[in-house]
Amino acid sequence: MKKQKKSFKRKLKRLSYPITCRLVILWGILLRKISRNQARILAFRLGDFAYDFLRIRRGLVNKNLSITFPGKTSGELNSIAREVYRNQVLNIFEMLRIPLISSIDDAKNLVEIDSGNFFEKTIQQNKGAVFISAHLGSWEILAVCSGILLSPMNLIIKPLKNSQLDRYLNNLRTMHGNKVISKDNALREGLKVLKSGGIVGILGDQSNREGNFYIDFLGRKSTIFLGPAFLALKANVPVFVETCKRLDSGKYLLELAEINTSDLTYNKSDIKKLALRYTKFLEEYILKHPEEWLWLHDRWKRSPY
Repeated sequence: MKKQKKSFKRKLKRLSYPITCRLVILWGILLRKISRNQARILAFRLGDFAYDFLRIRRGLVNKNLSITFPGKTSGELNSIAREVYRNQVLNIFEMLRIPLISSIDDAKNLVEIDSGNFFEKTIQQNKGAVFISAHLGSWEILAVCSGILLSPMNLIIKPLKNSQLDRYLNNLRTMHGNKVISKDNALREGLKVLKSGGIVGILGDQSNREGNFYIDFLGRKSTIFLGPAFLALKANVPVFVETCKRLDSGKYLLELAEINTSDLTYNKSDIKKLALRYTKFLEEYILKHPEEWLWLHDRWKRSPY
């Protein structure tokens, strides 16, 4: 009986996929008919509604924040949580408005970039690079504008079960020069890109369900992906961490920081060292700007601790 119920739920979910995709497309059309400021106001109101009334994963968010910031008061934690909900709704809205970005000027109106020594280390030497970002700010806008203002990127993406929605979102991600690589082919395809002088972008703040390398991350033990470190050391290319923060003006500040690899070579021990370095960098940024991170994600669900 239980198997039949599960099978029925799976079938029902699959039947809902086309409807979900059409609703997302329709919502995107509507969002592109209003101004960016209007979309931002609407996103904040919906974020407040989700936080106050829908309470989607609110218990998980409060738990995550309280463990990471034991010294903060409940009022401070609630204030951060509310901003998290607002920012995540806005992130969705910004992604659906990507078709409105049609030029370099449009990208510059959205993003301020501190590129550091990126061009010197990559473009001028015709050398590839690994870009590691996180679920910070509007990471989808970050990827699109980085591709326009810096160099086209090859984004490693985990496919959605809803294949129609997956294709639609990937069309948004790639409509301004970026390409996508399925996570299942990340190592093989990523190496090809890097060896040909291309740039690989990957989110580096996710847990690894099959991994056994644990580190302290935001107050708890957690697995991390070693893929970015493997790719960088195998291809012998520089590693940059991208961070994204919303400014009071409504624009995003995108900063690039190079992670030192000069003392590392391609071996298991150094791959772990490099993974630890960029994860710690991301952790420090999240601790400074917690409202920017995706606390709704159950990042530690696979931790044995």
